[in-house]
Amino acid sequence: MQKIKLSFSHDDSVARIILDDGKGNVLDQIMMKELQQALDSFHEKKELKLITFEGAGKHFSFGASVEEHKKENAAEMLKAFHRLFYSITDLSIPTAAKISGQCLGGGMELALICNFLFADKTAKLGQPEIVLGVFAPPASVILPMKIGRAKAEELLLTGKTIGADEALNIGLLNEVFADKAAMDAATEAWMEQHIVPRSASSLRMAVSASRSFFNHILTKFLPALEQVYVHQLMETHDANEGINSFLEKRKPEWQNS
Repeated sequence: MQKIKLSFSHDDSVARIILDDGKGNVLDQIMMKELQQALDSFHEKKELKLITFEGAGKHFSFGASVEEHKKENAAEMLKAFHRLFYSITDLSIPTAAKISGQCLGGGMELALICNFLFADKTAKLGQPEIVLGVFAPPASVILPMKIGRAKAEELLLTGKTIGADEALNIGLLNEVFADKAAMDAATEAWMEQHIVPRSASSLRMAVSASRSFFNHILTKFLPALEQVYVHQLMETHDANEGINSFLEKRKPEWQNS
């Protein structure tokens, strides 16, 4: 079963990626591998001016697979997940996320790496990793640069979920629309006005230039946080207890260590 759908439009200048696992569009190893293959193929497509990400059905993504967060899987999962971020950075092709419904955890991090974030009124965004006793490496780096440290820490340290209007107010989203159909129509008009008429090579240069600081920070600190996650966090009782209690559908019993 394929877990992403990839199509092209506007004379192959726009790549549309739809996350689709038939349920919550969970970013498991299979979906991440398919995403990586798509991103790798874009190096050969010099005409690409925009990559869009969206979820099939009512939700963008419930996040990364909790099962794959278990200690024995964490290192492999994080390596594959973070590779997606490095690939998007390397490509320097403009990216846009179109968000409906749940956009949580790793799903929100995939949206966060995008240059543009659009959502409809059903969107619910959050980084609930702390609830499971873990933390979100990409969001820990990206969110403070996107929305400032105060609001970033509020989301990262509480794990709370916010609605589209609040996300717009704190600068996380570019625009909010009444529903998915309105978002689709408006983003189509937006790309035809602002992206499609531009030079693909110049857009890539502009992305690289505008993100020079962002990319430097991401590529410097994300590998370091990956090491902290694998070699320190996952050696604690509570990180493993948080993951296991979620999978076993019970309340975690923290030992604070």
